[in-house]
Amino acid sequence: MTDVIVVGGGIIGLTTAVRLQERGARVTVLTAHAPEQLVSTVAAAVWYPTHTDPDPRVLAWATTTYQEFRRQAADGVPGVLLRRTRMFQRQAADELPWWAVAAGEVQAVGAPAPYHRELRFVAPLAEMATYLDWLRDRVVGGGGQVVRRRVERLDDLFAEAPVVVNATGLAAGALCGDPTVFPARGQVVLVANPGLDVSFRDEENPDGTTYVHPRSRDVVLGGTYESGRADLEPDPEVRAGILGRAVALVPELAAAPVVGERVGLRPARQGGPRVEAERRAGGLLVHAYGHAGAGMTLSWGSADEVCALVHAGR
Repeated sequence: MTDVIVVGGGIIGLTTAVRLQERGARVTVLTAHAPEQLVSTVAAAVWYPTHTDPDPRVLAWATTTYQEFRRQAADGVPGVLLRRTRMFQRQAADELPWWAVAAGEVQAVGAPAPYHRELRFVAPLAEMATYLDWLRDRVVGGGGQVVRRRVERLDDLFAEAPVVVNATGLAAGALCGDPTVFPARGQVVLVANPGLDVSFRDEENPDGTTYVHPRSRDVVLGGTYESGRADLEPDPEVRAGILGRAVALVPELAAAPVVGERVGLRPARQGGPRVEAERRAGGLLVHAYGHAGAGMTLSWGSADEVCALVHAGR
């Protein structure tokens, strides 16, 4: 017996499944892809609401998620780290950014040219291969199932459960007939970690967004956000640009050997994430997709809202 079917095995689907189970629901997760094929696995997965508009609802999700990851880091959840972050800003600004209230203590200090200032804060980071395994184990350990299965029509699932959660990411465009869904291609380079434990960001670099996120064994260097581009082959020119910008920002990376590169398609959506419920003839359908590059950043807050929608719709 299943109360809720969650379609999608990425960060949004799995966090939603865990939250639903915690509230007493019997949950089955359906995923079309193996874990290594998920865009969530490719992600740098550092808390930061990148390419996200300052919507009050999104801010609430980001706040909840930040607090949850801080708790998980304190509890020793596998794959969850905290990283001191230095974010360099080139454009003049007096106020803190809209998302700062979600990130605990954010300190603004002066910075040398070409920067206007530097923001310092602590950001959670999830090593996604490990963290997604932990989430799947939580679902299964809580009596749920994670099943490899492709879904062609969401309405067909009401024969198996009265509630369906659509956390299909990019596939939601076709499944829902939503023309506002589009891919945002991201390419990252992985290098061996030379001993870094601080993250760096230069979002306003005119040559391309630059970030350096050290994990336990490697460092994720990025990146790109190419709206509408859907190819998955690493681009050598893009790779060279990422490496050059990263070394210019953090010279300690100059001798770090490249150990891999990844390309993923973020599930972006015009107008931002869609988290809402609709009553269908067969049951309740709750949508949770379109989180783009902020899936990790919004995951637990979005999951809480899905749970509220499921409860209200029953």
